[in-house]
Amino acid sequence: MADQPWLFRTYAGHSTAEASNALYRGNLAKGQTGLSVAFDLPTQTGYDSDHELARGEVGKVGVPICHLGDMRMLFADIPLDQMNTSMTINATAPWLLALYIAVAEEQGADVRALQGTVQNDIIKEYLSRGTYICPPEPSLRMITDVAAYTRQHLPKWNPMNICSYHLQEAGATPEQELAFALATAQAVLDDLKGKVAPEDFPAMVGRISFFVNAGIRFVTEMCKMRAFVELWDEICQVRYGVEDPKYRRFRYGVQVNSLGLTEQQPENNVYRILIEMLAVTLSKKSRARAVQLPAWNEALGLPRPWDQQWSLRMQQVLAYETDLLEYEDLFDGSPVVAAKVEELKSGARAELAQIDAMGGAVGAIEYMKGRLVESNAERIGGIESGETTVVGVNRWEEGEDSPLTAGDDAIMVADAEAEADQIARLATWREARDGNAVQKALVALREAAKRGLNIMGPSIEAAKAGATTGEWADVIRQVFGQYRAPTGVSPLPSNRTEGLDDIRARVDAVSNTLGQRMTFLVAKPGLDGHSNGAEQIASRARDCGMAIIYEGIRLTPAEILETVRSETPHVIGLSILSGSHIPLVETLMELLRKAELDHIPVVVGGIVPDEDAVRLKSIGVAKVYTPKDFRLGDIMNDLVDLASAESIAAE
Repeated sequence: MADQPWLFRTYAGHSTAEASNALYRGNLAKGQTGLSVAFDLPTQTGYDSDHELARGEVGKVGVPICHLGDMRMLFADIPLDQMNTSMTINATAPWLLALYIAVAEEQGADVRALQGTVQNDIIKEYLSRGTYICPPEPSLRMITDVAAYTRQHLPKWNPMNICSYHLQEAGATPEQELAFALATAQAVLDDLKGKVAPEDFPAMVGRISFFVNAGIRFVTEMCKMRAFVELWDEICQVRYGVEDPKYRRFRYGVQVNSLGLTEQQPENNVYRILIEMLAVTLSKKSRARAVQLPAWNEALGLPRPWDQQWSLRMQQVLAYETDLLEYEDLFDGSPVVAAKVEELKSGARAELAQIDAMGGAVGAIEYMKGRLVESNAERIGGIESGETTVVGVNRWEEGEDSPLTAGDDAIMVADAEAEADQIARLATWREARDGNAVQKALVALREAAKRGLNIMGPSIEAAKAGATTGEWADVIRQVFGQYRAPTGVSPLPSNRTEGLDDIRARVDAVSNTLGQRMTFLVAKPGLDGHSNGAEQIASRARDCGMAIIYEGIRLTPAEILETVRSETPHVIGLSILSGSHIPLVETLMELLRKAELDHIPVVVGGIVPDEDAVRLKSIGVAKVYTPKDFRLGDIMNDLVDLASAESIAAE
């Protein structure tokens, strides 16, 4: 008898709860079997849609959820007791789960029957995604609060989805992805031991799930998944004494690699996505339980419903038209596979030992971040040099223009009015609610946080009372404090010298002309936490001899202006990958003009459509870079040219 296929999901959410609800119901009607909710950056970082930091970010990379009314609208006409829902949320995971539970209760659902996953993995946020709020220790405490609550009240719910996906997106090698994810699992389980009874602990181990990445190196990625299965079984038995095999199963969902999707010849991405999906489906012993695939044109902008449907159909063809699910594991007994699995396990164990020596994942955050930046630099260097082939990017670059990218509707454009609509509805919500009930609920939440009590119960009561995402997160910030994660970029030059002599000589020359070391400010305005590109630009500029200023993520335009005033850089580089480049850059350019600092050249990098690049240049931006500009050496030469022009103008 053939196996049942994995859950078919599409990671989706945009503009408003109403628009996202329509998208979900449409995808379910097309054969999708589970939901995967994408939240916008204000929701992920604990800000209401009308907060200063939310400007330009509302509804851009996901759906904005400010309160119970938004969550109610998001799941209208979708019976939650019949749905398996994955919510990609971390720092605000307790709050979003609280809202979900409150809506399920409104629907009359048996909460104990709810099935799904809340990602709730904060450690990878410090390493790769950047939507953290609090320092590591209280963040870990909230993760295990959620886990302990679900054990008692939501027995079918996965309380944590340890996410190695973004680790690979940040440049992790397979060994690093294995080790960093497993170290996170160990940190959580070590803390959870003190919150559940010993007899309940094995079952809680069994509820931990993973969310992984599958890249283009098919054989290595498939072997990585087999290594994950074997290492997890080993950790469960040896470290935690879990004897029952059903609690030692490595349960994971996957989204295949988005890092390798190319802006150039984007139709080739269809093949990449299919090949990467095979790595997590062909081996029965390490087959994913849920698969969501990116769309072929994600490097260009927001995919349309048709693009998402194409990715869904890819899964359905593999599951229902082929004979894949009729056979046992295809790779058992292969000496090549066995050897590669052992090699990966050995490398992962070495990394785990290093992390354990630093006190575990929480204590090793700075070490892991540095390792990711180094690995990503090696990856990019390989593409630049041609050692790593990327079809259509650094080989076979000439080709026919893709008819799939032609026309004004080739990608979906976020509703320009969505942010104003969301803010207006938020104001209406605040006016209509019982303010006294909200304040009472927030006081109870604050007391629970201060006294070390489980915050899930008070969070649910705050959700029902009408509190907002920003209000919930403000309580958490007040009690636990805010945090700025390490950047992974050392201010000291690295040992990398290959191919840099010419640029270093140019930097030295322009520095002599300027009368001081050429200084480059790299800044990330707004809430976008995808810092990989900014880190690589800052690292390469440092290696080329520039003085760099890079303070990490989540800066307001006003904060960037103050840095410009105090540090007087010769070039300003802005990195924005959330699609909010127009409002954020326009605001900063206006601030620079008013401060009479607009003579300093500004460059912008991100997912910037051609028409937006024209608009940015019209307001004074000197250069715009998109993912197709992968040759960092060319960018460095551009920066020197801009600094040289500034020095000539100053004379």
